[in-house]
Amino acid sequence: MPIWLVFCIAATLLVLGYVFYGSLVSRIFGVDEKRATPVQELADGRDYIELPNWKVFLIQLLNIAGMGPIFGPLLGALYGPAALFWIVFGCIFAGAVHDYLSGMLSVRNQGKSIPNICGKYMGSVMKNAMVVFCLLVLVLTGMVFVTGPADLLNELFGQGRGWWLIIIFAYFFLATILPIDKLIGRFYPIFGGLLIFMAVSLLLALFLDDRFSTIPNSYWTSSHPSGASAWPLVFITIACGAVSGFHSTQSPLMSRCLANEKYGRQTFYGAMIAEGLIAMVWVLLGTSFYNNGYDGLNWSNAASVTHKIASTLLGSFGSAIAMLGVIILPITSGDTAFRSARLIVADAFNIEQKSIAKCLAIAVPLFATGFICNVIGFDTLWKYFGWSNQTLATIVLWLGAVYLRKNGNSGLIASIPAMFMTTVVGTFALNNKLMALCLPLGLSTLLSAALALLFQALTWRCRPTAENTAVTEN
Repeated sequence: MPIWLVFCIAATLLVLGYVFYGSLVSRIFGVDEKRATPVQELADGRDYIELPNWKVFLIQLLNIAGMGPIFGPLLGALYGPAALFWIVFGCIFAGAVHDYLSGMLSVRNQGKSIPNICGKYMGSVMKNAMVVFCLLVLVLTGMVFVTGPADLLNELFGQGRGWWLIIIFAYFFLATILPIDKLIGRFYPIFGGLLIFMAVSLLLALFLDDRFSTIPNSYWTSSHPSGASAWPLVFITIACGAVSGFHSTQSPLMSRCLANEKYGRQTFYGAMIAEGLIAMVWVLLGTSFYNNGYDGLNWSNAASVTHKIASTLLGSFGSAIAMLGVIILPITSGDTAFRSARLIVADAFNIEQKSIAKCLAIAVPLFATGFICNVIGFDTLWKYFGWSNQTLATIVLWLGAVYLRKNGNSGLIASIPAMFMTTVVGTFALNNKLMALCLPLGLSTLLSAALALLFQALTWRCRPTAENTAVTEN
C-alpha cells in the first residue's frame, strides 16, 4: 500500500476528529466565552501574561511535542499496524480529550497546576500524591529531553555529549525562571518553523523515494521482531502522539495566557491533533525503513535511527536542517517541564513567583536534582518515563470524569479512555519485568480490567454539584 495513501487516510481521520469529536467535547464541557480567564484576573508579568492565540497554540504544541512523537513512534512501529491505529484513535478519543480537559480545568481554576485541581475534586490525599507523582514525571521528562537532544547534537556536530548537556541545561534554567514572553514567547515561532520544515520535508521525501514509498503487504500481519506482544507494550511505548500524562503538566502554562475560553479547543485539543500528525509521520518513517531492508538498524538507539532516516532521505545538508527540527522538539518540552515543576511546587506551598528570589529558591533545587539524575542511562529513563507518563494520563482522565459527573454529565468521554488506560498501565505493571512482578499476561489483564471497572463504579457515585452549571448532558 502506498505510504501517501496511508498518511492521507490517517490525517483525514485526525482532522475529522478535531472538527466533530472536538466540538462535542467542547460542548459537553460547557465553554463560557463571557467568563474571565486567569490572565485577566491574575496578570503578574512572569507566568500570567496574555499572548495572541496563534502563539498560545504554537507554544502549547512545542511544549507537548518532545521526543515522544519521534522516539515513541519509531520504537512502536516495530509492533506492526497496532501503532498506526493507536496514534489515530488514541489521539482523537483519549489524548486530545485528556489535554482539553486538563487545560480547561486549569482555566476554570485560576491557572492552577494539575495536583491542585486533583485536590479540589478528588481530595487532599490525591493532591499530595499528585504533587510527588507529577514532579517525578517532570524530572524524568526533563532528563529524557536533555539526554536525547544532547546525543543528537553530538551525532551531528561532535564536541562531546557532556558539552551539549551543559548548554541545554543552561537554556532550560533560563527558560524556567524568565517571564514566559521573554524567551519562550520570542523563540518558539522560529522553532515552530524548523518543526514544520522537519515534518514536511521528511514526509515528502518519503513519498518520493521509491525505496520507501510503499508498505509491504507482509507488514499488516507482522509483529515485533523479538516476538513481544503489542498488548500492552505499544500503548506504553507510544505516549506522545496518542495520549500522554506529561501534557497535563504543560496545559496550565498556556491556561495562564489564554484570552478567552473559546480558544480552548484550538489550543488544547487542536495541539494534540497536530502532535498526532507528527507522530504519524515518524511511525510511517519507522515502518518504511524497518520493512524495506533496514531491519539491521539498532532500533534501541532511537537517536542513531533518527539520524540515519534523515540522512538517507534528505542527504547531509537537508538532514542537518531536519535534525535541528527533531532536536527542537525535546528542548522545547524539557524547558517547560522544569518550568511546570517550579509552578507545581509554588502552587502546592502557595509561594508567589513574581519575586525572582522565590522563583530561584524553587528552580535551583529542581535543577540540582535533575543534574544528579543524569547518571541514569537513557534507555532506563525512557522505560520508567513511559509507564509513569501513562499512569499520570490515566489519573487525569479519571479526574476529568469526576469533574463532569459532579457537573451533571455522564463523564463517558473521559471515563471510557480512563478505563482503557487503567487496563493498559495495570497490565504493564503486573506483567512486565521492569516492575518485577511478572504475572501472566492474561491474569494481569483481567485484574487490571477489574480495577478499571471498580474506578468507574466509584466515579458513578459522584453526585452533581452547583458548580459550572453550563455543563450539558450527553
